[in-house]
Amino acid sequence: MNKVIDSTTAADLIRDGDTVIWTTAGLSGFAEAVATALERRFLETGAPRDLTVAHSCGCGDGKSRGMNHLGHAGLVKRLISGHTGQAPRMGELIRENQIEGYLLPQGVLAHLWRHIAGNKPGVLSKVGLGTFVDPRLEGGKANAAAVEDLVKRVELEGKEWLLYRTFPVNVAVIRATTADERGNLSMEREALFLEQLSMAQAARNSGGIVIAQVEYLAQQGSLHPQRVKVPGDLVDYVVVAEPEHHMQTITTTYNPALAGDLKVPLGGIKPLPLDPRKVIARRAAMELVPGGVVNLGIGMPEGVSSVAAEEGVSDLLTLTTELGTYGGVPASGGDFATSYNAEAIIDHGYQFDFYDGGGLDVCFLGLAQTDHEGNLNVSKFGDKVVGPGGFINISQNARKVVFCGTFTNGGELAIEEGRLAIRQEGQRRKFVQRVDQITFSGRYAQETGKPVLFVTERCVFELIDGEVTLTEIAPGLDVERDILAAMDFVPRIASELREMPEALFQPRWGGLREHLARD
Repeated sequence: MNKVIDSTTAADLIRDGDTVIWTTAGLSGFAEAVATALERRFLETGAPRDLTVAHSCGCGDGKSRGMNHLGHAGLVKRLISGHTGQAPRMGELIRENQIEGYLLPQGVLAHLWRHIAGNKPGVLSKVGLGTFVDPRLEGGKANAAAVEDLVKRVELEGKEWLLYRTFPVNVAVIRATTADERGNLSMEREALFLEQLSMAQAARNSGGIVIAQVEYLAQQGSLHPQRVKVPGDLVDYVVVAEPEHHMQTITTTYNPALAGDLKVPLGGIKPLPLDPRKVIARRAAMELVPGGVVNLGIGMPEGVSSVAAEEGVSDLLTLTTELGTYGGVPASGGDFATSYNAEAIIDHGYQFDFYDGGGLDVCFLGLAQTDHEGNLNVSKFGDKVVGPGGFINISQNARKVVFCGTFTNGGELAIEEGRLAIRQEGQRRKFVQRVDQITFSGRYAQETGKPVLFVTERCVFELIDGEVTLTEIAPGLDVERDILAAMDFVPRIASELREMPEALFQPRWGGLREHLARD
């Protein structure tokens, strides 16, 4: 059987009502050529219709690529995803109730394909308890059109769990670098391995088909067996794509340092300029654990890596990403979730096995809406829904959680003569009476005894006895004027309120290694 077909033929294999699952992380691992052909077919013929589409990670470039190709009313009936922020067209369909939207934890979905392959009833997990995916709250339903219960609360051995139900898969669209003539797949130029194997097994054991997009075609039997990530017996069709449809990341066609093909010098990483972002990163970095395994979220937490490099402590810790990288330096921007000079890259699902089991010593995640109980929202703002990504898995299971972000949004701040200057107060408050959605449950964190910190440029809060508690304030600031006046609730104030270290606000610090050694 000749397995090689073009993208148009691949798109024709998808039928009305099919459940189609995709590998992706931004555009890493995403079969852009197949998605483009599928969109073209629908716009020209009106078929296929009413698809159920599922993917664990964000998918797109925030504009037109990735899952945006499928963002057409009628093409998709239901989306099951971890994140939609990179696919605004799909997000708009959810907001308008034109499709059923379900937003579930990224790690749960990464595990779900293995459970489908193994003919199991679902993923049994504590991940999501007390958050918006808990069926006692919202059950992961992102809009009014989503009425089916995909998440069920169960009791087992006297403890409560969430059961994320499995479902049959008609088509798995996966990606690799090279396929031989039998369909064996290798991934030598990919930055991430993702869930290629698990998805292929899930589709085949559901009686479905597997379509693999690749860059290169090799002679049968020429691939080294240890490089084959998906056996040819699991692959039905192969599409050879053009480079522009096979991006390594959102912004990179191919960088050998992201695939482990070479090591780039990291000593030349430019330090962050002295501004409030750097102060936050410095104070957050004080929570690093020597010898620990660390996860850094997107945005503000990325600065912790830069500070660690500048302070010469990168050798004391292992930086990881939830997509499966260990060591090196996590990339940022359009390359986020990949790593420069990684020491190891493992499958997405295996990484969440480790994370869910408590393997992370500390995680640094973004700080958005927070209420007095320590609940945090990063997944929904007004009618805009984006989903949790890996936030729930990571924050719920890391041994220590450090949320990092500016005290308010939209303010004008500066560092002047070793002090924080608030030139204009932010327009949007982050510390609110009630979060729009619970992505992190402060109550669950308290029940499990997890240390939780909220680090800003003005102050530091800790979750103590179920309440957000002010424990540190920047030198020269006034509690009433600069902190409480910009909050919607009055936090508990520690009896021994401390000043944040003055050295954090100086052009040069140089105190992180000594601080970590003391701890």
